[in-house]
Amino acid sequence: MITDNRRSENCRVSGLPFGTVRLNGGFLKEVEERCMKYTVPQLKRMFDDKDISHAVENFRICAGEAEGAFGGSVFCDGDFYKWLESAVYTAYTLQDTKLQEEIEHYVDLIGRSQQEDGYLSTKQILGERDGSAKRNSDINDFEVYNMGHLFTAACVHYRLSGRDGLLEVAKAAAGYLEKLYDESEKAGEVRTTVCPSHYMGLVELYRTTGEKRFLELAKKAIILRDSVKNGLDDNQDRIPLKQHTKIIGHAVRSNYLYAGLADLCAEISEPEYEKVLSFVWNDLVTKKLYITGGCGALYNGASPYGNFFDHQLVHQAYGYAYQLPNVTAYNETCASVGLVMWAYRMFLLNQEAKYFDVLEQAFYNVNLASVSLDGLRFFYENMLRRTKSLDYELIWPLTRTEYLISYCCPPNIARLLCECREYLYLTDREEGVYTGLYAQSDASVTLSSGNEIRILQETEYPYEGEVAFKITASAPFSLYLRIPGWCEKGRIVFDQGLTGEESYFREAGGTYREVQVPAGETRFTLYLTMPVRLMKAHPMVEEDTAQLAVCRGPLVYCVEGCDVEADSLSELYILPRPSFREKYDQIGGVRVLTLSCAGTRLRDTSCTAGDGEKLYTVWREDSLERKQVPVTFIPYFAWDNRGFGEMKIWLPLYSQQ
Repeated sequence: MITDNRRSENCRVSGLPFGTVRLNGGFLKEVEERCMKYTVPQLKRMFDDKDISHAVENFRICAGEAEGAFGGSVFCDGDFYKWLESAVYTAYTLQDTKLQEEIEHYVDLIGRSQQEDGYLSTKQILGERDGSAKRNSDINDFEVYNMGHLFTAACVHYRLSGRDGLLEVAKAAAGYLEKLYDESEKAGEVRTTVCPSHYMGLVELYRTTGEKRFLELAKKAIILRDSVKNGLDDNQDRIPLKQHTKIIGHAVRSNYLYAGLADLCAEISEPEYEKVLSFVWNDLVTKKLYITGGCGALYNGASPYGNFFDHQLVHQAYGYAYQLPNVTAYNETCASVGLVMWAYRMFLLNQEAKYFDVLEQAFYNVNLASVSLDGLRFFYENMLRRTKSLDYELIWPLTRTEYLISYCCPPNIARLLCECREYLYLTDREEGVYTGLYAQSDASVTLSSGNEIRILQETEYPYEGEVAFKITASAPFSLYLRIPGWCEKGRIVFDQGLTGEESYFREAGGTYREVQVPAGETRFTLYLTMPVRLMKAHPMVEEDTAQLAVCRGPLVYCVEGCDVEADSLSELYILPRPSFREKYDQIGGVRVLTLSCAGTRLRDTSCTAGDGEKLYTVWREDSLERKQVPVTFIPYFAWDNRGFGEMKIWLPLYSQQ
């Protein structure tokens, strides 16, 4: 969810209004179009079908349009609100009047489902009718989580449509939460709601309506976390929030918590909370983040503050430092979407390129990989290695599917991809313009001084590092170009309107480079070098010891079984100095840049009957069959689009002396 922080006192930079940026070709345009044309309608069909998701049917029963009992997951209301946000963005981007009308029917249905006191969660509303459930009895019923996504969807709907129907529903629901938190505070019986989407939602309600009570409610909700009795690592409430120094517990809940905390800090000066954000962020990126930007490594695990004997079982856990398995990597899509929201908010607060580096890392790799290239099938978990078979069963399918029992991830990725253009530009208080993601685009920016700016980008990013700018401005301004952390050197070539011919830079990536743009028309090109990089993991990441991953620009690459001559990818080794050939190819009807090189296949010919069942066997060097084989690497986001087969990111290094 893109936030409107233009009036936030503590933010150093702000996003641009809706409609400011238009994608007019290139990679991100294809991503956006695919999501709007295929993913959003696909999700609509799923939610409308009572035999699949039951989400819309629950609202229909609540509103008296249908008969029956509650069906689906306890958080399907929130899933539907996330889809609704993506639908609103799609409808008003494409000027799709039919979809706009359908959205208003949903808004009316939601409003008629709401209780007089503002309460809105269909499981409990229907449960109180038939005695199967009651409100506020179990935090794992996700009532407040559902309302949090209602708040954000309502804000997006109001900003883009100008209609306040859903916003009034959201304000009434927030009014219910006000009374609930007041009663909890007085009684001293405070419980932390799981997956606290309402922190971001309440701050956004404040930004949209200007009603400070919503900001105060967000602050109270966060402060009251410290009053929880017998808190859990799972919910990050076992110790007071201001004592947090590590990223722990359930990854989605953690990322939503800190994204919401960053929103609060954007509005109210809270130095202690800002320290917490810095501590937990550093713990994440230095010890617990996958190379793809995936996070939350374990289906079930522990990540305690105390000693080994003082821990609790945690679902979708961040785990211990450097605990990053590949085959069983959980990496729920919602966690990586939450990471993008958190990274964006950290950039708004701190204006440091390192946060956009992580946003880019997650977006182009794990987030894009979570949906198929036809936009119709989805991953819940995002593994880094798939084998032909396992001796155990993972909780989620090993390939993408159209519908998941827990359908929180597909609508979450839909709203992220629909709104990707919002990550291209930001402005600061000194009338500077900052780049975020690079993409072929046309942006019209009006600064507070009245300076009218138009910026055209021409680029093949993320496959190519050449970004051509054509800028017209009514007055001079500073454009800050993001030099990604993966870029070791580059240059700017001035074509028109700027003095000098070329500007070279070799400073480390992860910085911004200022270009002082004069009034009138200016043309220049940013060149970011994009050699193939062989990446190694920290020595404590035991699963990746003596292995390398292939990266180019912001993209992580992988190899699939269909692209190598081997019985199993476990036979494949990478050479220390491979020579890569770059080639554009088609996968699933989508143009991708592939990387090919020679690899080594080591096949053990000494295996005897029964060896495959043994946990350990004697190694005999003279029985290894060595063969050089061609290997093709594809972008990680493009895997699992050519049928079921093996996949690996990390390959062992082979160096024959």
